[in-house]
Amino acid sequence: MKVQIRINHQIKARELRVLTDDGENFGVISLEDAFRKAEELGLDLIEISPNAVPPVAKIMDYGKFQYREQKKDRDARAKSHRAETKSLQVKIGTGDKDLEIKANKASTFLKEGHRVKIDLFLPGRSKYFDFKFLEERLARILRLISAEYKVADPAKKSPKGLTIIIEKNTSQK
Repeated sequence: MKVQIRINHQIKARELRVLTDDGENFGVISLEDAFRKAEELGLDLIEISPNAVPPVAKIMDYGKFQYREQKKDRDARAKSHRAETKSLQVKIGTGDKDLEIKANKASTFLKEGHRVKIDLFLPGRSKYFDFKFLEERLARILRLISAEYKVADPAKKSPKGLTIIIEKNTSQK
């Protein structure tokens, strides 16, 4: 939720700690004196930190202030890395070479910081095989994954068959 920035006559505090864009500090002055200084410089009075005691205001161009805030938000969004859940699907009869390829892909995803959902696809009657047998089949691919991981969600029955979710192990020993 964005905080509403108050400028000029929207500011209600009696005293403000006033700064300029150049870094000049006018100290704690009354609201009227702050307005006068802003008008002398031909700039706006912008309340930057309303919860401080006394509130902090800056004398600068409001358009320039908005531009800088938008730029900060844009940079923060660009730097944030959202972890996705990547999916891999294997079947009961998948060969060892194909399992190695899928395990390498899972390792890559884990190293990038993503979670990996591995589905053991069970067509037809194979859905009714013994649960231990199915878990062993799922463990085949887990043994081949080279990256360190931890099980985020243990093996469960799903509409497709058996599903397990793993993620990068962040705990250091």
